[in-house]
Amino acid sequence: MKKALNQRLHFMQLTKEYDYERRMAMMNMFMGEYNHTMDTKGRLIVPSKFRDLLGEEFVVTKGLDKCLFVFTEDKWNSVIENIDTLPITKSKARQFSRFLIGGATTCEIDKQGRILIPQNLREYAMLDKDAVLVGVGNRIEIWNKEAWNAANDYDEIEELAEDLDELRF
Repeated sequence: MKKALNQRLHFMQLTKEYDYERRMAMMNMFMGEYNHTMDTKGRLIVPSKFRDLLGEEFVVTKGLDKCLFVFTEDKWNSVIENIDTLPITKSKARQFSRFLIGGATTCEIDKQGRILIPQNLREYAMLDKDAVLVGVGNRIEIWNKEAWNAANDYDEIEELAEDLDELRF
């Protein structure tokens, strides 16, 4: 009986540790949608919840769907490691490497909580005034507000969910 009790206590401890690790993982991911205005110099306020996770330096690069991707330094290093495994003999691999790495820049947050987005990245993502910052787990996406609204028409969300079911979403 004592052995069973010890096993149960051990299981409960493991469960608490797992729950703690899950909560910590959730706390270390980007989530939420924030609307901000970019000034004429290309500076954009970063939500405080995002600033806390980004660290001193981080990377902003061209993303898919005409938005920008923002990665922490650690995640960016992981992205680079994955890209480095792509064969340079493949044209599409070289093209994707140029797109993602060639368009990247390191950024820092200023004392007012803003980042300066370079002109070439603003042009790529069509950022001029109204922007949306979206936390998407391991990255932040920065969108032109009109493009964000157009890309996120949820009229067919059920069909999308069914398609993702095949991927074990």
